[in-house]
Amino acid sequence: MDLTKRFAGKTCIVTGSGGSIGRATALRLAAEGANIVGCDVVAEGAAETVRLVEEAGGAILSVHPADLTEKAQCERVVGEALDRFGGVDVLFNNGAMAYFAWIDEMDDETWTKTIHEELDIVFLMTRAAWPELVKSEGAIVNVASLSAWAGIELLPALAHTAAKGGVLSMTRQLAMEGRKHGIRANSVSPGTILTNQTQFIKDDPEWSRIQLGRAMMNRMGEPEEVAGAVAFLASEDASYVTGADLRVDGGVLAW
Repeated sequence: MDLTKRFAGKTCIVTGSGGSIGRATALRLAAEGANIVGCDVVAEGAAETVRLVEEAGGAILSVHPADLTEKAQCERVVGEALDRFGGVDVLFNNGAMAYFAWIDEMDDETWTKTIHEELDIVFLMTRAAWPELVKSEGAIVNVASLSAWAGIELLPALAHTAAKGGVLSMTRQLAMEGRKHGIRANSVSPGTILTNQTQFIKDDPEWSRIQLGRAMMNRMGEPEEVAGAVAFLASEDASYVTGADLRVDGGVLAW
């Protein structure tokens, strides 16, 4: 088996393909031979991912802008994958948006938007792709979070923790339901990953003390390091792994 082409002939949907982790994963899976179906609510970021994948010699179709909180948009993404590549083998549920507030400042809209855009979005996209994943005996990888496992001192993430905790539980249930169809479902829980949204941590002494000081490796992770974990879980190298969560957190929860 050519380990550099683990996804040759396979089609992988990458939601949130315009963001840091989504883009890194699209590039990683494409480099291993996958046909990529990207989608993002932000058209500019998604288009840049298309450019980068094609520049590297990969095959990619991107549906953008696509708001995956809408059932019809999820079905559209799956339909485009079928029209272009004939099926779906991997679903990477990465796209999400969180809104933050402490409980005494949390209004209904902030709570509801976060649950809808971090938890409901996973359900809607998975339901849309499920019939094709049954046909291919495919794999699902969901993005949870370190916040699903532990509170972070400076982060007002009540809604975020609830949503990502739901993703963890949903993943286990999907693994159970998928077992009869040959579908594996797993999740990754990134810790503090260097993205446009987290760059400020490096420049803030208090955030650095709290965030980086908790990690055994004493640094932020890179999007490519999450992508490597996703590629493993989505591949046949993880053929006996299902219902699991792989924490990519630099050792935060290990001590």
